[in-house]
Amino acid sequence: MSVSHAQLKAFHAVALHGSFTRAAERLFLTQPAISDQVRKLEERFGVLLFHRNKRSVQLTDLGERLLAITQRLFVCEAEAHELLQDSRALQTGTLVLAVDAPVHVLPQIARFCQQYPGISVKIETGNTDESLLRLFNYQADLALLGRDVDDERLLCVPMRSDPMVAFVSHNHPWASRGSISLADLDDTPIVLREPGSVTRQTLEEEMARAGLCIRAAIQVEGREAAREAVVVGIGVGVVSAAEFGADARVCALPIVDCQRRLTETLVCLREQSSRRLVATFLQMVQDSL
Repeated sequence: MSVSHAQLKAFHAVALHGSFTRAAERLFLTQPAISDQVRKLEERFGVLLFHRNKRSVQLTDLGERLLAITQRLFVCEAEAHELLQDSRALQTGTLVLAVDAPVHVLPQIARFCQQYPGISVKIETGNTDESLLRLFNYQADLALLGRDVDDERLLCVPMRSDPMVAFVSHNHPWASRGSISLADLDDTPIVLREPGSVTRQTLEEEMARAGLCIRAAIQVEGREAAREAVVVGIGVGVVSAAEFGADARVCALPIVDCQRRLTETLVCLREQSSRRLVATFLQMVQDSL
């Protein structure tokens, strides 16, 4: 009993996007057409792949196992398509990068775009955990992570290592100081990033090592939100020195006794490392280091 490619493709889209409607939009089909394909697949083999309710769909255990297979299947399909089309010469195609901080990889992206103008480059931003999830879900070709990852499924290229710095608004009492210590941050209102942020995790570990207490003034999502919260005086922010940038509204304060450094590592799935698009970008990054 053969498996219908169209049915597997419909299942895969629903599983990835968690919705029959979003899957239909992605495949340029109608929602009833997608539902019908998945229903026929389930009926053909007498199985249940999704738990359905009015608001969402959830994969069954069997559905989870089938998704792992279809992920590999459609990666192979994409590789075959890439091989057979003129993207072999990097004339067309799309390269998707999931990054925690675009600034670390923008110079390489600029060179890549200049050398291969036919390739569309997309940047998806999020913290390290979110970027890694996109990579494992086959929603990105490469991921830039704010921490080292020990996983045999990944090919890793370390890019840089930078100290962590605090920063305050220009009217903050610390604005005239040249540096601070971890003890200065003890019980001081701090603008914290969301859980999953490597900057937040590193700060928490350093403060715990020193026996000091973190007092969260506010929790925000993303670097820009953290910067704006500091600008209006909500608290002290913390960021990688490489990501501080140029902003006259705030000033950076090195943390003199902070031992940990924030790293940036570019990774891809080993199974995709031989794809011409991925391999070419990786080589360009390695040549720039």
